[in-house]
Amino acid sequence: MTAWKIVAECSKDEARAALVAHEEALDFPDDWVVTGMEIADHLPEDWTLEVYLDRKPTAADVRRVATLFAGTAPDLRSEKLPNTDWVTESQKGVEPIRAGRFHVRTPDHEPDPELVDFVIPASQAFGTGQHATTAGCLAMLDLMRREGVVARNIADIGTGTGLLAFAALHLWPHALATASDIDPVCTGVVADNAALNGVVMGGRGGELTMVIAGGMAHPLLQARGPYDLFIANILAGPLVELAAGFAAAIPAGGNLLLAGLLETQEQRVRHAYRRHGFRLAQRLVNGDWSILWLRKSRVR
Repeated sequence: MTAWKIVAECSKDEARAALVAHEEALDFPDDWVVTGMEIADHLPEDWTLEVYLDRKPTAADVRRVATLFAGTAPDLRSEKLPNTDWVTESQKGVEPIRAGRFHVRTPDHEPDPELVDFVIPASQAFGTGQHATTAGCLAMLDLMRREGVVARNIADIGTGTGLLAFAALHLWPHALATASDIDPVCTGVVADNAALNGVVMGGRGGELTMVIAGGMAHPLLQARGPYDLFIANILAGPLVELAAGFAAAIPAGGNLLLAGLLETQEQRVRHAYRRHGFRLAQRLVNGDWSILWLRKSRVR
């Protein structure tokens, strides 16, 4: 595949604001991948915003990216990428993460014998477990288990590689578990990763069922509820939009793990779920990202 990217060098605040603007934009192409990151560890305020697409950008494409910046946009440049699967390549070589009792690595790294080891190869599904929100979710799941949460029926919405569902099944090995994603490529990715990590696919307790759906829009997801542990590591906008549907799938006393939101977006997300009876149990901040553990009140 011949791929290109549009690059803007900017401040941390400008990049974060542009990421929020992209999430809220209604007309941005769904197949463009937008990322922001530090230029270097010793330059924490200097960032780049990168927009990946599978063709040479036009002048109109560059102008569209410029609209993500408030006021005057920084200089934008286009770069051609090697003839390769750039999504996969971008995920190779990342260092393992350690979060709670979990160790997540790509196959080119060694396991940590003292931790629960998961191997997640680079793939076309979003995330390899190295993303800060996924690491935060792993730490929060570990905290939930240590705090005595009992999960008998688990849903992982926007599962990507399946990692969070795998971790939940490790912590609650007899639970029913259902994973979903809007991207059809995730069906094969999750199945392959399940086999690689010894997770059984199926519909019984201790097994993982995978469906393709946006939000709760699948009859199996609805039929298997209610869920006493519900995980949604997606984006702030969809989390707000889907609050009513998610709340309907969680009983009083149920636990909801939300991630994929910047710390600056946290209050908007919490407000959306507070209207449906959820209260904050714990929060973690990993970099710029908030990870929220909410509980549904037993008495509204």
